[in-house]
Amino acid sequence: MSLKKFIAPQLVVLLLLSAIWLAGADSILVNNDNDRKNLHKYMQVQRRVMDNYFGDTNLNELYKRSIAGLVNAMDDSTLTLEETPIDTTFNGVNVTNLRDSYNRFEGAYLYVANNYPDKNMDELTENAIREMLDTLDPHSVYIEPDNSERIQESFDGKFQGIGIQFNIIQDTITVITPISGGPSDQLGIMSGDRIISINDSSAIGYDNQDVVNRLRGEKGTEVTIQIKRPNRSNPLTFNIIRDDIPITTLDTQYMLDDRTGYIKINRFAATTHDEFLTAVNDLNQNGMERLVLDLRNNPGGYLSQAIAISEEFFPENTLLVSTESKHQRFNQEVYSRRDGLLKDMPVITLVNEGSASASEIVSGAIQDHDRGLIVGRRTFGKGLVQQQYELVDDSNIRVTISRYLTPSGRLIQKPFEGRNEDYAYEIYHRAEDATLDTQEFKQDVPDSLRYTTTGGRIVYGGGGIVPDFVVQEDTTVSGELFSFLISNRIDFDFVRNFLDENGEEFRNQWEDDFSDFRHNFEWSDDQRQTLLTKMKDNGLVFDNSISEPEFEGDTLRISEETYNENLWVNLGRMKAELARQVWSSDKFYYITNDLFNDTLNEAMKLWDEADKITSDYASTAGAKP
Repeated sequence: MSLKKFIAPQLVVLLLLSAIWLAGADSILVNNDNDRKNLHKYMQVQRRVMDNYFGDTNLNELYKRSIAGLVNAMDDSTLTLEETPIDTTFNGVNVTNLRDSYNRFEGAYLYVANNYPDKNMDELTENAIREMLDTLDPHSVYIEPDNSERIQESFDGKFQGIGIQFNIIQDTITVITPISGGPSDQLGIMSGDRIISINDSSAIGYDNQDVVNRLRGEKGTEVTIQIKRPNRSNPLTFNIIRDDIPITTLDTQYMLDDRTGYIKINRFAATTHDEFLTAVNDLNQNGMERLVLDLRNNPGGYLSQAIAISEEFFPENTLLVSTESKHQRFNQEVYSRRDGLLKDMPVITLVNEGSASASEIVSGAIQDHDRGLIVGRRTFGKGLVQQQYELVDDSNIRVTISRYLTPSGRLIQKPFEGRNEDYAYEIYHRAEDATLDTQEFKQDVPDSLRYTTTGGRIVYGGGGIVPDFVVQEDTTVSGELFSFLISNRIDFDFVRNFLDENGEEFRNQWEDDFSDFRHNFEWSDDQRQTLLTKMKDNGLVFDNSISEPEFEGDTLRISEETYNENLWVNLGRMKAELARQVWSSDKFYYITNDLFNDTLNEAMKLWDEADKITSDYASTAGAKP
């Protein structure tokens, strides 16, 4: 046999074994299946990071931080580190390849498992992974197995179950509202119903997770619940066939006036574009000539959905967004593929510091092309794109694979050096005066982060989207009296009790005419007195010697004069809660927008400016900055 013939098969075997190891399928030489799972998981994470992370990575730093995470999670002040496998300084550790990193972590892991048998190795491994990901950016994160399914459901836009929104009130599952079109809604379950048993077992004392575990289930399966309905002496029994339950991402859509449509999107999930098109169609049928798109407190979501929504505002072949990464496969420029449904419609987009990621992609495209006005406060500043990867135990990691640029070429990602807590809470350190915050930000932006729109206006990178028109935060609903109402759930309890006692009479008068309720309903003097009693029962104390409300633990001290001056806010909130419990969640926003929305009110004064920008854009439609 020739040397070539002898070596070739051995080389094939060697390459095959290497491929199996890199795929995470090798059999780790440990006896415990759980240890094998944890080590496999660690290897998967490092492989995903090295293969996909958008920026430069330091494998030695990843390894050392993972060992630090392992050690920190042990929380043992007597722990000996020197010259052990968990000592990252021993023998001048310098990891240069994945195999070395894995072997060293395996040694550290088995050292802990064998010498500290009381330690939970699952938790230690998870902490090692978290610490490792902390070396990257604030959006590359580990997601525990129990949370992965729930998070995925929220982005998929649906789950399977009986279809109710609920709260636990005094140890009892209380229906806030059945989800429209879901199984519970179809059977006539109502807001205010109390679920007292599930499948013949008492449901009293359940927490939120218990409810989810018992009521969610595969489509087509049956669950029996017993309900206590206010003013009914005997419980009601319902046999419910579980079904797909949509999780809507549009909070509400309606006409603000005869010409102006309003759509509020709470996140970008798999169904958002379809929901948006349905809303636009309904509004068009009601005479919409211009649109307010509300993206305030929208944290983002799927990039594809942000692109699909953006596309509706532009003609074909308009640049919407681009992405950059050190991995070529993640680099792309995205152009609109067709004329958008709203390409000629004036639009005002509302944003604030809670608007991030996909929200900033949409508002950035609209601003960069001078397609409409951006109104509100400076956005969060998240310009990084993540991909989620499943691990061996159904946990996931979310890894930043690229950064996105708005059409003008600006990166709106704010700096993330330092601790993740500093990054997340940066928005709370901005100037309370939104105008001052904008001025300070513009002054500090270097020339390299100044860009121009299609029409030649200056826009800024490096810290979110700066609105075209700044509106101060509405502080009406942030006062002490309102906070006391919400934190003690008095609004919900008050409305629930009101409907228990007066539900039939109320529905007979108002349920068929929401518009009449919206414009004419007011709480009676007796109901206001009942509210005051509930407030006092929860710790409100009148003290006419003070000029400003003061919290003392759970007690709120307030003068009668200040209480009466601010009472309208609480009454308005309870009216909105009443609308939610009697009609649907979207009606809640009709009332709150009527009463508490300064940003929306200011935006409605800016249509002349929006019309001008839209007209200017139309003359250069399709141009790219």
